[in-house]
Parts: sequence; structure tokens; C-alpha cells
Amino acid sequence: MGVKMPLTVKKISSAQPTNKRYRLFDGGGLYLEVSPAGTKTWALKYRTAGKEKKFTIGKWPSFSLADARLRREQLKAEIAEGNDPAANKNLEKLNAAANVFGIIANEWFDVKIKPQSEAHAKRTGSILNNHLMPHLADRPMIDVKPPELLSVLRLIEDQGSISTAHRAKQIAGQIFRYAIASGRAERDPSADLAGAMVAHKTKHFAALTEPADVAKLMVAIDGYHGYPVVTAALKISPLLFQRPGEIRHMEWSELDLDNGLWSISAAKMKQDNDHIVPLPNQAIAILAHIELYTHGSRYVFPSARSNDRPLSENALRVALRTMGYTGEQMTAHGFRAMGRTLLDEVLGYRQDWIEQQLSHRVKDPNGRAYNRTKNLNGRREMMQAWADYLDELKASALNRQPLHLVGRGR
Repeated sequence: MGVKMPLTVKKISSAQPTNKRYRLFDGGGLYLEVSPAGTKTWALKYRTAGKEKKFTIGKWPSFSLADARLRREQLKAEIAEGNDPAANKNLEKLNAAANVFGIIANEWFDVKIKPQSEAHAKRTGSILNNHLMPHLADRPMIDVKPPELLSVLRLIEDQGSISTAHRAKQIAGQIFRYAIASGRAERDPSADLAGAMVAHKTKHFAALTEPADVAKLMVAIDGYHGYPVVTAALKISPLLFQRPGEIRHMEWSELDLDNGLWSISAAKMKQDNDHIVPLPNQAIAILAHIELYTHGSRYVFPSARSNDRPLSENALRVALRTMGYTGEQMTAHGFRAMGRTLLDEVLGYRQDWIEQQLSHRVKDPNGRAYNRTKNLNGRREMMQAWADYLDELKASALNRQPLHLVGRGR
């Protein structure tokens, strides 16, 4: 039997396909397999645990003869240390299959989004399934680069849905950061898209901020008589001017009526600290009244369909429309702008107190974030003054008398 000679570049180049696969051996288990289609693939034959195995290195000429020999020596060193390169490669393939965008996105949705409100989960799921999944579901996370993500977002922009495109970018970024935290991605490509997308104009929620208009609104609210839970939620909204979702999700366990406080957990607020809302006497009276109807529910304002669910997000909107206010005049979210504007411009209260009451992040003069109890006594006074002011506005409208009020903030 003749001695097998190592391969040469000339021999590899001249190797022609036949109707069957055949191998050209180089030595040390390294060989080149030639397919009937003419494809030439490097592979290593080796034994581990008494079994013969094959490890595919790569195709020629992308892998040159020198490259293949270097890889052979690297693999043989791994095998000598007890590693099985074929088994490791299969494991890498399994990991790569598990690290695709679709699988991680669904996991992120179950962990981060499902526990939130039904409406938020529905909106997020719609954007994820309609705009991101069709293009990215099967893509390995590490392979998705900024240009590819931008091309997906451009498709949404081309439909004229600029706000949806920006929301899709935010969702994609959250998914990538979730993957990074769990070691399944290396970076967030959405971070590189700043300035690359079509800018969208911020749509401010309609709000009444003129005292005379607010006076009429308070009269209308006082005269509204609908479903008791909706009526109570509507009456307490201008008093507390928290986000509509926070009002709807208010729980009895969060309330301390004896001390006039509503404490919302940091986790629920998605912030670093709990949010404390001082309750004016008028709000306490509303809560004491509605407790007669909803004391058996976890929620202060439960849905009419089920005590286990909060009031529908459309309930206050419908109530305002029933009272004759259009979406361009007043929204449930508009109570926040109403409170912020009048507390500042009419009652003259401190901006940092107002911003804290709106649950915005506020820093002290030294750049430190205020803790949850900072200025609590001042904010308690402010909230009572605000509720009294709304009563005075209502009384002035009912009596058709001008309101003479000077700023009383500090």
C-alpha cells in the first residue's frame, strides 16, 4: 500500500466532481470532501469515547489549505483536553436557536408586560406581533444590527404611523436590553437610531386651564350622575390629578384614610421610589362613600363586569363626552395639566412640589433626587388648598359671581 501524500493546492484545484462524494485526505484526520455538485468542504475525522466522529471546518477556497491545517491542530488540541468539538458545535447551534428575537421577545412579554394592565399588554402585543415579529422573529439577536432594525421601523413610517414606529423602537430596545441582562445579546441596536427616524410631534392631552372654564367643568362634574364607580372616579380625578391609569388601578390596600395618604409602590409606578399622594378632605369623603359600593373588591374603582378588574380606560372619557366635552376640549389625562398650570400660575405653589405631586422625577439644588416623603407636609397643604380652590371655582360658577383669589402658595 502506497503512502498517502499530503494535499497540495494544485491537487485541490484540479479535483473534479463525480457522481458520488469522495474524499481527499491530507493527514491527521483532515480531509477534503468533494460533492457531485463540485462543492469542496474541509472536515476532520476523530475519535472520542471510542466513537468515530466528524467535524465540518468550512468550505474551500474560503478556508485555504493552510487555514484548514491550522484549524486541525487547534481541534486536536481541544480533543486532547477531553473536549468534543462536534458536541460543542451542536450545543452552540441549540443556543443560537434559542437566542432568536421571537423567542426572547415572547419571554420578555410574559415576564415584563403581561403583569401590567390589560390595555397596555394589548397595545404592546399588537405592535410586537404586527410590526416587529414578521421581520425579526427568526433572527439571532446578535445578528440584528442598527440598519436592519431601522429598515423594519421605516416600513411603519412609510404607512404614516410615526408614533407607532417610535413605540416599536422603544419595544425593540426593551427586548434587546432584556436579552443583554440575561446574557443572550451583546448590545441594543436601537440605541444607535437616535435622529435616524422621522420625528413625531408630541401630542399634548387636551386640558382646561382657564379658571372660568375649570369652574364650569367642576359644576358639570358635580352634576354628573352615572354609574357610582365612574362618578366617584370622575370626581376624584381633578382633586388628585394623577394619571388616569393610576386612578383606575387604585387599591384599598394602598390607602390610609385616617392619615389622608395614598401610597403607590415603586414597582407599580415603574420608578425608583414609592409615590405618596396626600389626600385632601374632599377626596377622603369621596373614597369613604364609594367604599360602601366596592369594599369587596381589591380595586377602589372596579369594573362593572368584574370586581377583579379595574375600571375601563374608556369610562372617564365616555363620562366627559356625556357631559358635552369633546376630545379637543378635555381628556382624563388633562386634569394633570389643569392642576399643574393653576397651582403654579394662580395659587403660586412651588414648582418642585407640583412636579413631585405629578410623580415626575425632581432633584434638589444639590442634584439629588427627592425621596418619597420630601416636602410631604407642604404638599399636603398644597393639595388641600387645591381642593378648596376647585370648590370655590364651582361655587363662583353656581352663584355667577367673580372669583377673587390671590396666590397662596409658598
